[in-house]
Amino acid sequence: MTEQESITIALEDKICRLDKFLSEKFNTQSRAYFQYLIDTGFVLVNSKKIKKSFIPSVGDDIEIFFQAVEMCDLKPQNIPLEILYEDENILAINKPKGMVVHPAAGNWENTFVNALLYHCKDLINFEDKIRPGIVHRLDKDTTGVIIAAKTTKAHQRLIVQFQNREIIKKYLAICVNKPDNQIINAPIKRHPIKRKEMAVIDSGKEASTKIETLAYNDKLSLVQASPKTGRTHQIRVHLKHINTPILGDETYGSKSLNKKFNIYTHLLHAYSIEFMHPITNEKMKIVANIPDEFKKFIHKIS
Repeated sequence: MTEQESITIALEDKICRLDKFLSEKFNTQSRAYFQYLIDTGFVLVNSKKIKKSFIPSVGDDIEIFFQAVEMCDLKPQNIPLEILYEDENILAINKPKGMVVHPAAGNWENTFVNALLYHCKDLINFEDKIRPGIVHRLDKDTTGVIIAAKTTKAHQRLIVQFQNREIIKKYLAICVNKPDNQIINAPIKRHPIKRKEMAVIDSGKEASTKIETLAYNDKLSLVQASPKTGRTHQIRVHLKHINTPILGDETYGSKSLNKKFNIYTHLLHAYSIEFMHPITNEKMKIVANIPDEFKKFIHKIS
């Protein structure tokens, strides 16, 4: 059962980042625990969701909905990684299907972060104890290139590049039907009823994806998708929006066609990423090998 607490920031309170403030106010719980509550929307300030870096002001009303989750210290785990590039500042891997990027409720082990902590010993110094080094995410069953920072400076500079939309990402997808070459500009937000899903909604956040069909066989198409923004499930939602869902997508796809082709995880692969090296300013392009399962469908289409 969820317990709720409400507090109002007083003059005598020591003002600091919200996650730090709450961990000091309720010292039976860790700062990582409150970071989790904030990230998942279980902490509201003046009835609104905020980021864990938010600094409250005197008079702010804070609601905390404590969750009974299995919070624990993250364990470094010797999980094999397909490393595409590595130096003293950054690491890029080809993420396999089924790997969760960072810990959350129900997934505290066997994540990319657990592997990073084993591979890069200095990540323990990052302020974010649940997502050290992480600068972007891929969905659990999306494969392909993902980069992480090994130093605080590299992390900060990569975050700025993502925020400024200076990083070029290209994905490959196997889609039902054939989408026209186009730029999809359709705002995305949380589905009002199905809370684990996202949807195209007029009041959502700006979302833009460039779509290009590379091959088609009258049933399925090989599509290149280049997202200009980084909304949750963006490519999957946008392709559903134009009636060309990704094959195998159990959330946004066609269950009957998934069954017909005997594929139950979405065929979406982060093929390449281009960015400026955060320390050397060298132009980088990293490409991830396409999984064998994905290649089988490419051969059927081409």
